[in-house]
Amino acid sequence: MRFITIRLKSVLAVGLCALLAAASILTAHASGAAEVYASGARSLPIYCVAREDNKIAISFDCAWGTDHTDAILKALEAGKVRATFFTVQFWAEEHADYLEKIAAAGHEVGTHSATHSYMSRLSEEEIKRELQSSSEVIERVTGKKTELFRPPYGDYDDLLIDTANGMGLFPIQWDVDSLDWKDLSAADIAARILERTKSGSIILCHNNGLNTAEALPLVIDGLRAKGFEFVPVGELIYRENYTIDVAGKQIPAR
Repeated sequence: MRFITIRLKSVLAVGLCALLAAASILTAHASGAAEVYASGARSLPIYCVAREDNKIAISFDCAWGTDHTDAILKALEAGKVRATFFTVQFWAEEHADYLEKIAAAGHEVGTHSATHSYMSRLSEEEIKRELQSSSEVIERVTGKKTELFRPPYGDYDDLLIDTANGMGLFPIQWDVDSLDWKDLSAADIAARILERTKSGSIILCHNNGLNTAEALPLVIDGLRAKGFEFVPVGELIYRENYTIDVAGKQIPAR
């Protein structure tokens, strides 16, 4: 089975992943982001993955600027970490040289939409155009098929998730938010990530976070010391025969 639409029951506080996906109100990470309400039958993206092998993924959203991207790529290279970058189409077009650098370094690239809009407000045809055009730009630059999609602002509804799934894209959220977009210090970014990461976690960062590059060595060394292994999101998730529970956790079929 490619994906499963589930029905929410009574919400239980089952760790941070549950709080993010199944709480009555999910507040997106970006300033001014819409509130997403989780009630009734919902189609959910993947917030985290049920794994017992301590594999985790770190991801970077690319929408604005490149001032700190070189430093981030150097930190990832020094730490021998392959990450996942979600790029908006206009960023990919304006900074195709950086997209090439990211792909050439062995990192995975997914789409973050074409225009970075609130996609729960779009029609099915508008969603398809956003995902298709952005994927085509990424594939043209990197030479690799786009398989992952992160909704801008963390904003989604059933139509968006079902449409993305129908196009062969895995919708991906996160269960560990670095809050690097708030310009936290490197120490604070690292502390947030180290405290919240568990096996199967997906960590959210940004390519233009002010102190993200400085925090990465602390994050990489600290998580490795705890026994975690970094892999791209595409290697963390299950590709078939899975369910997604009320917490947004992807679980392999028994």
